[in-house]
Amino acid sequence: MSRILGIDLGTTNSCMAIMEGGEPVVIPNAEGARTTPSVVAFTKSGERLVGQAAKRQAVTNPRNTVFSAKRFIGRKFSEVREESKNMPFKVIEGKNGDAYIEVQVGDKTEQFAPQQLSGFVLAKMKADAEAYLGEKITQAVITVPAYFNDSQRQATKDAGKISGLDVLRIINEPTAASLAYGLDKKKDEKIAVFDLGGGTFDVSVLEIGDGVFEVKATNGDTHLGGDNWDNAIIGWLVDNFKKENGIDLRKDPMALQRLKEEAEKAKIALSSTQSVDIYLPFITEVASVPKHLYVQLSRDK
Repeated sequence: MSRILGIDLGTTNSCMAIMEGGEPVVIPNAEGARTTPSVVAFTKSGERLVGQAAKRQAVTNPRNTVFSAKRFIGRKFSEVREESKNMPFKVIEGKNGDAYIEVQVGDKTEQFAPQQLSGFVLAKMKADAEAYLGEKITQAVITVPAYFNDSQRQATKDAGKISGLDVLRIINEPTAASLAYGLDKKKDEKIAVFDLGGGTFDVSVLEIGDGVFEVKATNGDTHLGGDNWDNAIIGWLVDNFKKENGIDLRKDPMALQRLKEEAEKAKIALSSTQSVDIYLPFITEVASVPKHLYVQLSRDK
């Protein structure tokens, strides 16, 4: 019997695990990371990039790099019209009034349903899991936010099907977190689960009784997450550099991409240390004179 893959299909990043000796074990992707960016990009040559490769070129190819597809999955265009205005890629009204994403693939304009794009992310994760385990994976369990409606849950199942996975079950994210902490062994309890992700933050109240989980209430902010911390650091670095050099790095896509990667590293480092040095040589140039960025960022700042 082949193993079943457990997948957290996130707004910003996705993660996968299998059961080993009764314990969940996270499987690294092909790049050796425990999480895979939920990003899909299409290049001028028509190539499709998924994960870190797609994220790396996002600033230089914003129109054709799709992230946060989870925000649009299983939803009507009328529901996401306002939200879509904040995206660098084009969200359009597709079949049956559903939200679709329009991109340039080589010299052709193509439209994708969000579940197709999520399916590309799942397909990469499936392939990476198979390469790591050395066996075929055909079945999976996928988590979704507790507030997802039937349409969003079905679209997530469809994403699994597109990737070649038979989705045995869709599980609420707070329920999955509770199971991971062994809370299913508790009897007649009410617990609160806080889920702070890359792009969303929500809290759910669950009632547990005889191994059965019931979500009693859920709420949160669908536009608050780790990305906001990254953007705050980027803003601080850009303002600091402009004050010292009179140059606005926001106008330089390549510099901005380097800043984004460095900001995320700094955020992670500041979780365990009081300050971190950020050094980006040749961040830009003025009249053929290279400029370097060197600054110390502390938790206080």
